[in-house]
Amino acid sequence: MKTNNIILLIAIVVVLLSVMYAFMGGQDQTAYINEIQKEREDKERFMRNSSESPFVEAQMDFSRLHYYPVDIRYKVIANLIPIQNKRTIILATNDGNEQRYIEYAFAEFDLDGYHNKLLILEVLEMGPSRGKLFLAFGDATSAVDTYGSGRYLDVAKTPGSSTITLDFNKAYNPYCAYVDKYSCPFPPPENLLQVSIKAGEKIYHD
Repeated sequence: MKTNNIILLIAIVVVLLSVMYAFMGGQDQTAYINEIQKEREDKERFMRNSSESPFVEAQMDFSRLHYYPVDIRYKVIANLIPIQNKRTIILATNDGNEQRYIEYAFAEFDLDGYHNKLLILEVLEMGPSRGKLFLAFGDATSAVDTYGSGRYLDVAKTPGSSTITLDFNKAYNPYCAYVDKYSCPFPPPENLLQVSIKAGEKIYHD
């Protein structure tokens, strides 16, 4: 009888812990979704009102930005693969110019049955962005639901880390997706993925 009581007690504790962890996980996911939604609302206000907005500068009407629903599955932890013998990479831009970068590292991750490998670059051009990381990519949604020339994703340097977070819910269009006068580099060939990244910003429609 005593043994049965102990087993019953253990079972109850396990169930309670499972419910508690599920509840906490739901809270964390809700907070994450709210964070992304707030960032999107802030960007809407910027695009509509800021003097630095491409729409305001070009004196164009702004309607709204379009996004995939927030999906935590697209916040991935990728393995960061260092590049020993780094090369200079030259990317063509939409206006026929070029921009220079240096290889930084590869980010590898599995998603929807595909093994994906993205090349992260470091900005070489002089200016406030020099030394920052640059990640441009295309995927199976490009020119269908998302901007045909690819999207960008902000990533930060993580010295000494073997992983890097790639949050595709924060993927965004370059300014040339809205206004032709901007110069935007195309993704390197290595970053044209077969998988559909159904996250982040979609094509802009005025």
